[in-house]
Amino acid sequence: MVASIGLLSACGLSDEGEIQQWMAEQRQAMKPTAQKVEEPKEFAPYAYEPHGQVDPFDPQKILMVVARQREERGSASAIKPDLERRREVLEGFPLDQIRMVGMMRQGGNNVALLETNGATHMVRIGNYAGQNFGLVTRISETEVVLKEIYQDAAGEWVERPQKLELQVSQAGSGQGSKR
Repeated sequence: MVASIGLLSACGLSDEGEIQQWMAEQRQAMKPTAQKVEEPKEFAPYAYEPHGQVDPFDPQKILMVVARQREERGSASAIKPDLERRREVLEGFPLDQIRMVGMMRQGGNNVALLETNGATHMVRIGNYAGQNFGLVTRISETEVVLKEIYQDAAGEWVERPQKLELQVSQAGSGQGSKR
């Protein structure tokens, strides 16, 4: 057993010598290449002199800019919701929860049948629906067109057209869907 350990260790030494010799040959054959590195650009720091200037980090500056923009517009927008009028039932629901389930003619005028929370409501032109002051402007056999009024990021009132389309039942009968 001692003899086999000695033979194995001798083999290990000869392999190590060969590896050392190969590594030395590779080092000599290797020609290192170096790329020239550009000189770094000179940094010129900016000196901020706040005397007599507006602080760019002052939150009041943003408010001044917004106020100036409002003055320039001169409140050109005459669009404003009537906040004094009594709210209608369908104004308590967002438009995505209101479905058009039918239309009928009453006294020569189109009347839309809108459903929300299992209740059906009759809506005429001039009624309101949705949470953004949605005024019903047109009713056809297949849709109700509304004009919503909402505030943009600058606080101005803006109009946006919306529509509720007729929801056809699963059976395809052309009638409004039934629950």
